[in-house]
Amino acid sequence: MSSFAGVLTKFSTLKDKNMRKALKWILGIFLILFLVASIGFLVFNEAKPTGVMGPQAEALADKMLAATNKAAWDTTQTISWDFAGRNQYKWNKALDSVEVTSGDVLVKLHTKTVTGIAYRNGELVSGSEAEKLIKAAWSNFCNDSFWLAAPYKIRDPGTSRSLVKLPNGENALLVSYDSGGVTPGDNYLWMLDESGLPTAWKMWVNIIPIGGIEATWENYKTLPSGAVIAQTHQLPIFTLELSGVEEQ
Repeated sequence: MSSFAGVLTKFSTLKDKNMRKALKWILGIFLILFLVASIGFLVFNEAKPTGVMGPQAEALADKMLAATNKAAWDTTQTISWDFAGRNQYKWNKALDSVEVTSGDVLVKLHTKTVTGIAYRNGELVSGSEAEKLIKAAWSNFCNDSFWLAAPYKIRDPGTSRSLVKLPNGENALLVSYDSGGVTPGDNYLWMLDESGLPTAWKMWVNIIPIGGIEATWENYKTLPSGAVIAQTHQLPIFTLELSGVEEQ
């Protein structure tokens, strides 16, 4: 018995040593991640610029809306697209309805009332699960349609616009979403070409802890209605592609 007890003691001691070693490794990894995140924040974080509201800002907004053909977007009734291979949409703007497909889930959503019906593998879903799927579809639609149509939303209710002078001397348009929507408090600094067409924006948004992250607006497609849609957004570590953009 004493020999067996000795074996158990040695096994317990070895186990404790391994656990301590594993704990040290875990703490070390967390420390490294914390340091990397802190350095990344210090290096890449950019303070939101201060712009000047007024006629010049509104004139730049007018130029941007003309370049993207806001009037044509307003007459576009239905549009479909694939967002980054994750979610697919058929949006009937005229009827305030959208079909959102995510994997084996299809949600038919009314965008004004945020109500709808959900299917999984073609079978109707009910109860709390349906509510959860509808809420997820609404959240996805708000995000993914913004990447599609943000240039047309710079004068949405609750927005304000300011003119910002860039270090290179060019003018940029800071659009602040002061209220309404899913994420009030978000800010976007639009960089425009000579015609007013967006080439990139910088973001100060609640979902991203680092301010000033830049994404391009490029690979434009003109719909039959005349609306102009950017299909590619290059970010620092990945690219967002909007494929299959079609006016129905």
